[in-house]
Amino acid sequence: MYSNGVSLFPLVVAEPSNSYESGKAVEQWIEVLVDCPGSSELFTYRLPPQLVCKPGDILSVPFGAQQLGALAIRLLTQPSADIPREKIRDVEDVIHSGFFQDNYWTLIERVSEYYYTQLIQVIRVALPPRLLGRSQRRIRLVLRDTSLESASEAFLSNAARQIVELLRSSAAGDYSFTYLQQKVKGAYRGVRELSRCGMVQSYLEPPQQIKPKLQKAVTMVGSSFDRDLTTRQREILEVLRRHGGELWQTELLQICSTSSSTLKTLEIKGYIVIQEREILRRETPASGINSEQAKSLTQAQSQALATINQLNGYAQVLLHGVTGSGKTEVYLQAIAPLLNQNKSALVLVPEIGLTPQLTDRFRARFGNKVSVYHSALNDGERYDTWRQMLTGEPQVVIGTRSAVFAPLPNLGLIILDEEHDSSFKQDSPIPTYHARTVAQWRAELENCPLILGSATPSLESWLSVTRGQGDKETTGQGDKGTRRQGDKETRGQEDNSFPPSPPLPLPPSPHHYLPLPERIYSRPLPPVEVVDMRLELQQGNRSIFSKSLQSALVELQERRQQGILFIHRRGHSTFVSCRSCGYVLECPHCDVSLAYHHTEEGAPQLLRCHYCNFARSHPQNCPECSSPYLKFFGSGTQRVAQELTRQFPELRFIRFDSDTTRNKGAHRTLLTKFANGEAELLIGTQMLTKGLDLPQVTLVGVVAADGLLNLSDYRASERAFQTLTQVAGRAGRGDDPGKAIIQTYTPEHPVIEAVQRHDYESFIHSELEQRQALNYPPYGRLILLRLSSLDAISVQNAAQIIATALNSKEGFEILGPAPASILRVANRYRWQILIKFAPEALPQLPDWEEVRSLCPASVSLTIDVDPLHMM
Repeated sequence: MYSNGVSLFPLVVAEPSNSYESGKAVEQWIEVLVDCPGSSELFTYRLPPQLVCKPGDILSVPFGAQQLGALAIRLLTQPSADIPREKIRDVEDVIHSGFFQDNYWTLIERVSEYYYTQLIQVIRVALPPRLLGRSQRRIRLVLRDTSLESASEAFLSNAARQIVELLRSSAAGDYSFTYLQQKVKGAYRGVRELSRCGMVQSYLEPPQQIKPKLQKAVTMVGSSFDRDLTTRQREILEVLRRHGGELWQTELLQICSTSSSTLKTLEIKGYIVIQEREILRRETPASGINSEQAKSLTQAQSQALATINQLNGYAQVLLHGVTGSGKTEVYLQAIAPLLNQNKSALVLVPEIGLTPQLTDRFRARFGNKVSVYHSALNDGERYDTWRQMLTGEPQVVIGTRSAVFAPLPNLGLIILDEEHDSSFKQDSPIPTYHARTVAQWRAELENCPLILGSATPSLESWLSVTRGQGDKETTGQGDKGTRRQGDKETRGQEDNSFPPSPPLPLPPSPHHYLPLPERIYSRPLPPVEVVDMRLELQQGNRSIFSKSLQSALVELQERRQQGILFIHRRGHSTFVSCRSCGYVLECPHCDVSLAYHHTEEGAPQLLRCHYCNFARSHPQNCPECSSPYLKFFGSGTQRVAQELTRQFPELRFIRFDSDTTRNKGAHRTLLTKFANGEAELLIGTQMLTKGLDLPQVTLVGVVAADGLLNLSDYRASERAFQTLTQVAGRAGRGDDPGKAIIQTYTPEHPVIEAVQRHDYESFIHSELEQRQALNYPPYGRLILLRLSSLDAISVQNAAQIIATALNSKEGFEILGPAPASILRVANRYRWQILIKFAPEALPQLPDWEEVRSLCPASVSLTIDVDPLHMM
């Protein structure tokens, strides 16, 4: 097999079928993309006559000494003339058929080109796990009973002896060659030596593909019973008849309390048929979900829905609704008519924690037409959900970032809920795509609307839609008249919090701004109280809770209401320091301090790194000066929980962070407990800010807002405003009014002041002015080069060489090279180079393959297009 270097397009080709002419098979060939690291070329294979294959199929092919997964690209009637026929190998098998349609393939290639990533890397992200697999070489011990003291082993090298000992320690006497290489220096020579002696065998283990789940079903044949049946057998057939003549075997055995041998007897007598059938592995829906009818809409919701229903073809819609304004109901009513038209909808959310609550709401409306797709599903569930999408049946798929690649054939609508959230951006592994960008491309290709929903839209989306619509009023520079906000009139500066609604019908445009400026039922936005913690300290309050928050917690308990406490970090304390010498306990693998995590009483207390997950026990004395005076600084969710137990022993709470939601289903379990009134407080991190709808919450407390403000990132203010506004908006969504208390040491910060006034528009204009002056997004574009290596000198030198090469180009600005803000993570030293340029005049960007060639093998280079995180 040889690469012919042909472009991957066009994909649409005639699909010649395997046929015979005059009794002789017509030979066919196929070009494939092989799942092999570093390979992005097309390879030609012969298609055996017994296999039927078409572009987009997943194949198993021989590649060197391995058996690898591959993607079928193009069928050929003749291979390239420069490829010797005798060198072309046969396709082994067709594993899965028909995953890629024309538009879908175009999307995959566009992601590959825009994010400078090999096509196979994009395909790995798009497909469910293990569809593209690879074989691995394994080593098996043959002479297990031979003693090392025997004459045959007396002359073995040290590496060969270590390999024999490792293989003997394994119950199966078998390890992968990769594992042996990790454990034994010179493993290659050792294995070759043992092979010559006949002590080990080397073999290829084929890729482990995901297979459909099969389950035995029992089907009744006929309806009349003869006299040759026992009473027990008649009872079993009667149960089958009452259940429509068919049941899963396990279910029938349980109902009838019988054995499989009894069923076998009935099958022999011809009364039933037992056969295996496929059962789809999907997320188990929550029990007790009642069907729900469409709700009445506010005037703003009705206008927004009417505009969406008018759309015919691609359009980008920004649904800007304050927290609690009913964006989800607009989504639901926009999707309903599409399902009746045999079209599907894709709903993307930023966090897995959002999917249970949102999924329950959608299932109450659309029943079993709703599926979920995210990384918390096991491989079988993702595989079956993926195949269910391919059927073309009208359905709603709810998922996180990777679900943007869901293969829905008749896509009628794409929705990004909480579109501002940075979780939609993938930092690693490559491709470093943003789901919002890919969703826009997909909507264009599918010719369907894209709805971006948020109470705090990203600057990119705001500017894109308002600039595209070309309406000055939507930028907030029109008349500042009087309008209703809840049940109060607001004038002047407060009126900036929401731009006026454009008149309907909207002019023909691919961009639409749809505001929802009021909460449903005219509920007011919660008042935000800002507490200056400097004054609290001056007044002698050394608690992490201000007096105002303490009073609110007492009132919460007395009134039997519920609240949320937001903390920027998980764990107990940010760092541990010696009060005698100032020594800070740091991670040995990263340039960061270890966070203290409190464990159960009696268990060793842990210090953990939040970057590489290194953990060690908390020392009794300072490692530097042996002082016993070690102090905890900063507050995490554990520390807050500990203080609550001490100050409010009767107050029940639930922690909701990444430490407590690691197990499958934990998000749903914890939220269900809270919704059922099993706790008064929900304590958590960023997950609490992302669209949770908890009507019973009347209090939101932000323990330390300063951790969001003081970050070395040009997006820090935007991110802090979005987070604080979102978490404050969790309060007062039900019948009882709510309030938010924000504790900070910098109450005069512009972000804090804007959050207190619920003033999105004045904040965004101020932020846009700063971005424009510095040519940062959305007015400029960025590409961040991230370099890392185990060797500090190698990565620094590589960064300098690349920066020098880039500086010789024109059309863009180079910032750096510079060490990352955290230089070392997991023993890898990290440097960065930032490329900045104007998006209107796209410069002649570097040849990225040439740039990669400047990196030695020991240095890893990641090209992050449109980066969100600069840390």
